[in-house]
Amino acid sequence: MIVLLWLIPALAVRDSVVYRVSPASRLEVRTGKAGLFGFAGHEHRIRAGAFSGRVVYHADAPASSRVELVVPTDSLQVLTPPDTAEIRKVTAVMRTEVLNVARYPEITFVSRTVTPSATGLHIVGALTLVGRTREVPVDVTLAIGGGTDTLRASATFTVKQSDFGIRPYRGGPGGTVRVADRVTFEIHVVAVREPR
Repeated sequence: MIVLLWLIPALAVRDSVVYRVSPASRLEVRTGKAGLFGFAGHEHRIRAGAFSGRVVYHADAPASSRVELVVPTDSLQVLTPPDTAEIRKVTAVMRTEVLNVARYPEITFVSRTVTPSATGLHIVGALTLVGRTREVPVDVTLAIGGGTDTLRASATFTVKQSDFGIRPYRGGPGGTVRVADRVTFEIHVVAVREPR
């Protein structure tokens, strides 16, 4: 399960609108290839198997917003390459060797600053992977439709695995086929307003 939470501090909650994140939401991570024989490897697309949460948003005070994202690491599933046996192998390696899901069951993102932008919000947040936390900048595109009944938000950002103490996966002869250090997160949220 993935939980996405836009929170407003207590002083603004009175005037806020609460949304529930719908199953139509999606979070994916994309990896690249590296190494001497990177051409022989695969780029991977990884998707969270579940997505839920809520959004509390105040249109008059977006800079007061707070964002929290929690991704259970065992919900992540490798979607590429198309070979089923290879997907199982890569998923197992990701969960045991890269993310160590038994020890680190969650990936979290918590905003530290939120600034209004032309298309939504610019967020600097604390991303925690395998127990290490680093600040990352994220530009969020935000749209509210159906009066104020539906909130849609999208964001794409990249991080380096090594910044979190993760050694990118290596395989092939002598580790010559490697996953690139930089990975890309893509988040698409659809949230429906809750009755008061």
